Amino acid sequence: MMESLKKSVDSENLEIIFTLFARTGPYGMVSKEAYESFRDEILEGARKAGTVDGVMLQMHGALHVEGYEDAQVDFLRSLREIVGEDVIISASFDLHGNISVDFVRELDILTAYRTAPHVDGQVTVERAMKLLVNAIEKNQQPVIAHINIPVLIPGEKGITSVEPLKSLYGELPEISMRKGLLDASIFVGMPWTDVWRAGMSVQVVAENPEYLSLAQQEAIELASQIWSKRKKLQFDVPTDDIDGAIQTAIQAPESTVFITDSGDNTTAGAAGDGTLVLEKLLEHQVKDAVLAGIYDPAVIAACEKAGMGGEIQMEVGGKLDTVFCKPLKINGIVKFLTEKIVQDDTDRRPAVVELDGILLVLLNQRRSFVSPEDFEEVGIDPLAHKIVVVKLGYLFQELRDIAPRTIMALTPGFANQVIESLPYQHVRRPIYPLDPDMEWEPSF
Repeated sequence: MMESLKKSVDSENLEIIFTLFARTGPYGMVSKEAYESFRDEILEGARKAGTVDGVMLQMHGALHVEGYEDAQVDFLRSLREIVGEDVIISASFDLHGNISVDFVRELDILTAYRTAPHVDGQVTVERAMKLLVNAIEKNQQPVIAHINIPVLIPGEKGITSVEPLKSLYGELPEISMRKGLLDASIFVGMPWTDVWRAGMSVQVVAENPEYLSLAQQEAIELASQIWSKRKKLQFDVPTDDIDGAIQTAIQAPESTVFITDSGDNTTAGAAGDGTLVLEKLLEHQVKDAVLAGIYDPAVIAACEKAGMGGEIQMEVGGKLDTVFCKPLKINGIVKFLTEKIVQDDTDRRPAVVELDGILLVLLNQRRSFVSPEDFEEVGIDPLAHKIVVVKLGYLFQELRDIAPRTIMALTPGFANQVIESLPYQHVRRPIYPLDPDMEWEPSF
């Protein structure tokens, strides 16, 4: 990472001092203990670094910690106390972050992904780094114009490659190149975090306070366009309940139909061990399908004990998600086992069991299949099967590129796409579409 960041900027006088880099998959609320441990390690690193010219942060933006109204604000304020008010802090984000005005006040430079499905993560990190170094070398004093937009949508309605967001995201590079401006971002937000700041937002970064009014004008224009097009923020693929999705897939002329189990989407924080889709595939007597996959280390252990070709009888799934599903009894043949696969510093040990023509992928990690390589890892060619189910909302780009047809199944789960039905308690109101008739106009 250090070399990548150094190569991203054209500066011979750059010294990077690292503190901590940690990552995990999306899940539920972060424990107070875990957050404070990571925070304190970073803060100690900042203290040891001594006097610095700038701080570069790689963040997500949807962090929610037990006991904190906004832990992101707590983190930045604590960091500010160490590095000082005059040190420029730049940060890169996933566009699914929930960004508050208090959080933005502690930053100088902010930039977010411009693609969903994401293909520009590293580019965004490098952009944040370049902006930081340029600001230091040119003695800039960046300021951010920020607007929270009362629109709450799942990311599956915020695809950047289709309208209306395609054109809006297409404007961001142009805005960033205008005299006095450095960058512009649109956050789609994260609707499954029940906090006041959840929802869409826009930010425009000015290089100095004298250009703040211009940044505010651009932010108002972006926010106004999003608000005027809010009803057009819709799913970009057909949707149905799981029964309808399976029936459509069976009858489809395409050789392969991908179905996304959107309510159990692990990339949105869901459990990943939901059994509803498997239950329905068996109920509909589907004879050629892949379900990738269900998180259940115990069943993998049973597969390893039975060995290749062995038979297992167990209950699968429903151990993390005890709200929307239950463990399902299966009787199958072990078709695939693997030695431990080390990737991203984690150990993978998937297995595959065949149940009456259904290939069930079992996982010892909560994760989704997002690329053809994930299927290759378990010896499966997805395009050789009629139905392929993945625990996603939208297909990630590499699967989009190969999928002959896609249906999003609006399944129950912790990533329920029908957000109007969710029992929100803390999301700010009014907000669209929970309050469909509300009126709003952006301002500073």
